[in-house]
Amino acid sequence: MQRSADTEKSALHPKPAGLVLQYGTAGFRTNAKNLDHVMFRMGLLATLRSKNTKATIGVMVTASHNPEEDNGVKLIDPMGEMVAMVWEGYATQLANAEQDDLLPALKDIIKREAINMTQEANVFVGRDTRSSGACLSQAVLDGVSTLDGHSKDYGLVTTPQLHYMVCCQNTQGQYGEATVEGYYRKLSQAFIRLTKNVPNRTDDQKHLCVDGANGIGALKVREMERHLERELQISLFNDGSSGKLNHQCGADFVKVQQKAPTGVEMTVGERCCSFDGDADRIVYYYSSSAGRFHLLDGDKIATLISTFLKELLTQAGLDLKMAVVQTAYANGSSTQYLENTMKVIMKCTKTGVKHLHHAAQEFDIGVYFESNGHGTVLFSKTAEQKIKQLAEDSTSSDEKKRAALLLQNTINVINQTVGDSISDMLLIEAILAIKGMTVQQWDAIYSDLPNRQLKVRVSNPRVIDTTDAERRAVSPAGLQEAIDSLVKKYRQARSFVRPSGTEDVVRVYAEAETQESADALAHEVSLAVYRLAGGVGDEPKPLH
Repeated sequence: MQRSADTEKSALHPKPAGLVLQYGTAGFRTNAKNLDHVMFRMGLLATLRSKNTKATIGVMVTASHNPEEDNGVKLIDPMGEMVAMVWEGYATQLANAEQDDLLPALKDIIKREAINMTQEANVFVGRDTRSSGACLSQAVLDGVSTLDGHSKDYGLVTTPQLHYMVCCQNTQGQYGEATVEGYYRKLSQAFIRLTKNVPNRTDDQKHLCVDGANGIGALKVREMERHLERELQISLFNDGSSGKLNHQCGADFVKVQQKAPTGVEMTVGERCCSFDGDADRIVYYYSSSAGRFHLLDGDKIATLISTFLKELLTQAGLDLKMAVVQTAYANGSSTQYLENTMKVIMKCTKTGVKHLHHAAQEFDIGVYFESNGHGTVLFSKTAEQKIKQLAEDSTSSDEKKRAALLLQNTINVINQTVGDSISDMLLIEAILAIKGMTVQQWDAIYSDLPNRQLKVRVSNPRVIDTTDAERRAVSPAGLQEAIDSLVKKYRQARSFVRPSGTEDVVRVYAEAETQESADALAHEVSLAVYRLAGGVGDEPKPLH
C-alpha cells in the first residue's frame, strides 16, 4: 500500500464523515449504505491476516438476522473459527481511520505483527442474498487485490459454508473438499448412513417443514435436496421468491415472538424449523392439538444432542470427557436436567458464540448452543482418533462397533467450525429417526421454566459491570442486592442483567415458576435497573 495508485483505490471507497463502528461478536453491522469503505478495508485486513498466518482467511458479507437494508462483515480465521481478539481491535481501528490515516494505520499493524509483505496471501469471500451484497463483496475483493492478495469469490453461500471452505482449504482437504458440492456430499452421505438402518421409517417421519427466512439458507437447502435421496423430504416456506428477508419469519422472529412465522402452514404435531438470514441458527417448533405453539430452542437442541452422544459413548465403552456449554440465558430447567438427570458436565460462559466455542474446546466433546439456536459440537483430535480406532477394531463387540460407526457418521454430519442451520437440522433429524422419537417426545424431555426478556434504556450501559459469566452485577452499588431480594419473592426464580453490546440498553432476563411471576419479576428488576443505573425516558411500565 505504498504507491499513489493504492491511495487512489482507497479514495474510491471513501469513509462517511463522523461514522464510528465497533467490531462486535457478529463483526460489523449497520445500514448497507455506510459499509463500502469498511468492506474495502476488511479486504486489506484479511490480506494482512493471511500473510500473518500463512493461511487462507475468509470474509463473509452478511448481517444475519438483521433487516434486508442492513449488511455487515465477519472475518474467518484459518480453522474456520472467528478472528482472533487482537485482530478485532485492528478491524475497528481500520474501519474508523479517516482517509489520511489509513496508510499509517496499516503500517502500524504490519509493524506490530511483523508481517512479511512478500508472503503470499489468499482470501475466500462469500455473501448472503441481500441486494447490497454483490457490490459490497466487490469492495472486499478490491481491498485484497490492492495488497496483491489472491482471492476466491464463492458468491452466494451461507455463513457456515464459508467457514467450512476456509477450514477445508487450510487442512489440505482433510476436513473436506472446499466446494459447495463437497459440503453437500459430505453432510448428506453422513446423514444417509445414519438413517439408512433405521427400521420402518415412514414418509411422515421423513417429512420436515423448513422456514428459510427468505434468505440464503432457502437457496442452499434447495440445492442440497437431491443429495439427500428422499431420506429427508423438505417442504420449504419463505424461500425468498416473494417475501422480504427476515421479515416476520426466521429463527430470531420465532424465538422472540414465540409464534410460527408468516407463510408457514403448520398442521397439528408436524415438525417445523426456522433458519435465520445467513443460516447459522436454527429453532424447531410444532403446534399441539389444542392449537398451542411449542418452541424447541437451542437449549432443547443441546439436550437432545448431548443425550444421544452420551448414550453412544456408553454403548461404545469410550471414556471421553463431554460437556455442555451454555450462557446465563439458558433455561434453568435444561441446566437442571442435564446436570442432575443426565449427569453431564455443565459450563456457563459469557454471552457470545466465541466464548462458548472457546470453552467447548477444553473437552473431548463440547456441545454448545445459545438459546437463540446458534451452536454446534466440537470433537477433539483425541476423541476423533479413539472413535475411528474402535470403528476399525475387528475384535470389538457388535454393539461397540455400531456405536462407534454412529459416532463417526455423527462427526461427519456436524460442521465443527461454527453453528450451521443445515448441519444442525440433519443432525437433529438423524437423532430423532435413530431414537424413534416424535417432536412431542423430544419436547417432553423437560419443561421450560416460563421466562421474560426486557430492555431498559439507560444513558450509559457500561455502568453495569458483571461477574460469574454475567450472572451477577458488581456495579452499580446496590443493584445485585436489589435483584437478590426481588428473586426471593418468587418460586424457582432467577434473574440477571447485562449491558447490551449493540445498543444503549441493559438487557434483563427473568424466569420463575409461572409466566405471571416471570413477567412481574422482569418488570421489578427493570425498575431497579432504571433507578440505579441511570434510566432514560419514562419508567418501565408493568407488562399487564
